[in-house]
Amino acid sequence: MRDPLATSPGYSLRRASSAMAALLTERLALLDLRTVEATVMMLIAENPQVTASRIGASLDIQRANMVPLLKRLEDAGLIERTPIDGKSQGLALTAAGTEKTAAARTTIRRFEAELIERVPPEHRAHLLPALDALWR
Repeated sequence: MRDPLATSPGYSLRRASSAMAALLTERLALLDLRTVEATVMMLIAENPQVTASRIGASLDIQRANMVPLLKRLEDAGLIERTPIDGKSQGLALTAAGTEKTAAARTTIRRFEAELIERVPPEHRAHLLPALDALWR
């Protein structure tokens, strides 16, 4: 069957994104994590005492969606909240969260290495800059 969208960059980008997201989702599921949960935990690890609103703004996650996401992580014993002023609470990884984040990073690093192997060698150095130009 002929695909009239095969020469459309947006269509190809969406298809590539969907395919790669599905693979990463499968791998992180083995750790009992969703991609967004792993991402949030990695941000917390790199930004001690970061607030939920800062994470939400960074990842374009609405407050209504951040609340249940953080509750799942907290209920799983992966993150904890600590007061940082009268109104704000900082987020931190627990010991279990630190271990789970390390496992997620390893999984993601392996996935990323496999992803880049799919790209022809002569295009690898240009892939990330080209993708960044579309959204940053």
